[in-house]
Order: sequence, then structure tokens, then C-alpha cells
Amino acid sequence: MTDVVVVDYGMGNLRSVAKAIEHVAPQLKVTVTCDAALVTRAARVVFPGQGAMPDCMREMDARGLRGAVLEAARGKPFLGICIGLQMLFERSDEGDTAGLGLLPGRVRRFPADRMVDGQGARLKVPHMGWNEVRQTAAHPLWEGIPQGSRFYFVHSYFPDPGARDITAGETVYGVPFTCAVARGNVFAVQFHPEKSQAAGLRLLANFAGWQPATQRAQHDAAASPAA
Repeated sequence: MTDVVVVDYGMGNLRSVAKAIEHVAPQLKVTVTCDAALVTRAARVVFPGQGAMPDCMREMDARGLRGAVLEAARGKPFLGICIGLQMLFERSDEGDTAGLGLLPGRVRRFPADRMVDGQGARLKVPHMGWNEVRQTAAHPLWEGIPQGSRFYFVHSYFPDPGARDITAGETVYGVPFTCAVARGNVFAVQFHPEKSQAAGLRLLANFAGWQPATQRAQHDAAASPAA
């Protein structure tokens, strides 16, 4: 079994994500693949990417990855990055594209009429560069990362969750927006941890050792001696 699979759907900084995970967790076998069977057998799955939502969904389906990605996001440690966050939601304004529908809500474009900073200067879209993240909920993947740490962003769209309890982090760029979500075995971020130096590497290291509650309970039950 591969320890960590980075899903290759033809888009994104796949190798840089894989290299970053190998750096923080050299004991793990990390594989970049478009093979749905390998995704299904992996212990952990990372879905990274950048680009357009319509292209993401089309390429995922063209490679026969949808079922394996859905299965992974429902039952094993799963990390979504950038497009890998957005595709978890029901729909995106980008091309009015349907997502996987694993999380309630819609992905929206930054509103042009509100793209100004605190001094009234216009902000460019895409949002590109470093920005502070406010952790809004405790989570194992935030462990060791100070509140207000800066991460690297490249995006024009952001998630608007339909349930407040899934938001784990927020950032302000003209408007406050959700930049991290968490539910069960899924953690996903709008920023790029592989480009975010020490804070991003710590998040990836935390993911490499993360055991969500459901998986941990199953592991403990399997390890317990029979009565």
C-alpha cells in the first residue's frame, strides 16, 4: 500500500507537493498517480491543483478518477489544496460548474465592487501572494502553527460554505473568506502549503501523521485483543 497518493489529474504543482511531503515525512512512500486503483489503495490522499474548476472536473472524469476521489474523501485522511478545496463543494460560479457535493455551499468569485484594501486602494484579482490566516477552529493540522501565520495564495474564487461548522480558517482580501475547511477525515485549504515555507511544511507534516477520529477508532479496535 502506498502511504500517500498525490492525485494527478493533469493540473497543478503535483511534484512540488509530493517533494514537500517527502521532505517533512521521509519515512512515507509518496506517489503521484492518475491510477484510480492506486488512489483507492492509498492510506492518505492529497488532491492539489490550480487552474479552472471546469477543467478540473473534466480532467478528473476523463481519467476515471471521480469514484476513487469520492471514496477517499469519505473514508481516509484527505487533504485538498486550492482547486482541491473548491471541488469539494456543490457548485462553482466559475463556468457554473458542479462540484463533488461533499460539502454544502458554493464557490464564488471575488466581488469586483469590494476589492479595496483598508486605505481604499484597489486590489487585484487573482489574489496572489502572502496573506494571514486566522484559525477559527482547533484542528490537528493547525498544531504548531501560530495564529495569524502567513500562507501563499493564488486564486480568483473562494468557497462560501453552506454550514458554518466546517470553516477552520479565514483570510481577508477585500472581503473575509473561508480559506480552510474541516469535516471528519477531510481538511482542505485555499492556499498552497507547499509554497508557504515553515507554516506550510508544518501543516503537511501534521497531515502526514494525522489520524481522524473515525480512522483512529477503527485502528484501535483492530489492535485490541479479542475478548
